[in-house]
Amino acid sequence: MIEAETAQPMPSAFNRHGAPVLGRYLLACALLVPAIMALGLFLTQSVAGVAVALAAFAAMAVIAGLALRRHYPHDRLGIANIVTLSRSAIIAALCALLVAPGLQSDQLAWTVLAIAIFSLCLDGVDGYFARRQGLTSAFGARFDMEIDSIFALLLALLCWQSGKAGAWVLILGSMRYLFLGAAFVWPWLLAPLPQRFTRKAICVVQIAVLIALLAPIISGPMSWTLAAIGTLLLVYSFGRDVVWLARHRP
Repeated sequence: MIEAETAQPMPSAFNRHGAPVLGRYLLACALLVPAIMALGLFLTQSVAGVAVALAAFAAMAVIAGLALRRHYPHDRLGIANIVTLSRSAIIAALCALLVAPGLQSDQLAWTVLAIAIFSLCLDGVDGYFARRQGLTSAFGARFDMEIDSIFALLLALLCWQSGKAGAWVLILGSMRYLFLGAAFVWPWLLAPLPQRFTRKAICVVQIAVLIALLAPIISGPMSWTLAAIGTLLLVYSFGRDVVWLARHRP
């Protein structure tokens, strides 16, 4: 899930199998494109929505592909990376909703909720497959974390767009990006952090709250309360990490 800690730097490693692995990655991307187009069109009935979905997927796929080519150490792509790439395709299709005037019907809202839950469930299996196949890597961990970050930001945008909470709900989806932005000013924020179960638990709560806010039955004071609780927990988690980093900076 999304955490305040930054991923460990990925070692640069030229892999003689890099070209075949990248080829399989590109093939997987190509196979996902029709599904993205179909889902984007289903959700929005809009060519503009499909265009946004494809642009979002292209951006994610290109950035991940460049990192894969430079840093991936294995000679197989692995199920875990395929799962994460599939999640990026689902998220890209959901981006089509950003050009729609909100979740206009309960049926659409429930559909989006189901898709978001499915994406969250996929997030729970990629690590398992990576360990099972012996294909864990810094690249895979970073790929998964960045897709989680994009997912959270998208969910926050959809919640705001649907009126489930005020613009401040964007803090709940963009905290990692705010943290990274601050690191440009204070580079010591990029230092490694100790593992904490509470950090991971709060990250799960963050995504769960954002998904729950999409449900049509949650509205008014309940939606604002849930969003506020999730935001406060996330601010606490990041704030505690910032304090720890400040105390342990060189």
